[in-house]
Amino acid sequence: MNHTKKTAATMSDVAREAGVALGTVSKVINGQSVGESYRLKVEAAVKKLNYQVNNNARSLKTDHTNTIAFIVPNTITPYFALLTHHINMALERRNYKMLLCFTEYNREREQDFIQMVRQNRADGIIALTYNPHLEIPDDIPFVTIDRFFSVSVPCVASDNFAGGRMAACELAKRGCKRVAFMRIGSLLTNEPNKRKDGFISGCMEFGLSYECLLLNDGMPASGFEDFLRSHMENGSLAFDGLFCGTDTVAYQVISMLRAMGLRVPEDVSVIGFDGITMSRYCVPVMTTIVQPSEQIALQSIELLVRQIEHGSSAQTVTLQPELQQGESVRAI
Repeated sequence: MNHTKKTAATMSDVAREAGVALGTVSKVINGQSVGESYRLKVEAAVKKLNYQVNNNARSLKTDHTNTIAFIVPNTITPYFALLTHHINMALERRNYKMLLCFTEYNREREQDFIQMVRQNRADGIIALTYNPHLEIPDDIPFVTIDRFFSVSVPCVASDNFAGGRMAACELAKRGCKRVAFMRIGSLLTNEPNKRKDGFISGCMEFGLSYECLLLNDGMPASGFEDFLRSHMENGSLAFDGLFCGTDTVAYQVISMLRAMGLRVPEDVSVIGFDGITMSRYCVPVMTTIVQPSEQIALQSIELLVRQIEHGSSAQTVTLQPELQQGESVRAI
């Protein structure tokens, strides 16, 4: 008995089925812009014919792998997890795959991953890095998030200074008079460190007395409790408002305040930073400065793809955060 082997569909087959030009099919498959009606026709034809993209052949032909490396410390940290989600989804929409690289804040691993990307011929890198001596090769398209390297390396970040000032303004509106900023973070001069500067600027502008506690990465969170207890007298805290560098720190601090017999927000108003998903579901619902994480992901990918396809010059993009009202600050 003779068996006829079914031939795999080609791009030409898809073009005939969709009634469009071959170039239009190529644009849709490669995530380039086409008219919506054309895109729908091509996608329907691809599904009907079960057309499969030969990524290996396309890589050899175009010198592209359609793979982007994302270097990030971890996805245990809620904000990193949220950003990873948005970057992965945005890359999928452009027909790119994400190579996820965890560094766990290991400086050497950051450099090792960059070398690995070069050897595996990924098309480019988006990275959150903490190595003060990181070397970025000129021949690899590279976008950094939250850390400015040089005018030749694109950087995408929230306006952290504006976010810090926003927190001070909100605490002042809620009647706070003596406040504190508490954070744990890197010693690097990076964008998130500007939250403190913006907060101090806002405190000076709105006439708030303030103090700052800055813990370096790796230090125990118990340092926050020691700081708070050192400002307790007769069962009262010297501060009536706290701004925390992240939502995670804010929730840790709220637990410490409760253990000390203090109420949030009746005794102390607390504002976080990041706008992680859990901030909307925990008790109390966090008042927080929300980073535009989806826009950060989209902008990072846009700058990287532009480098890959056109070798365009670098730029710095600053996106505006927003205040998300919650229940962790006193009512006006």
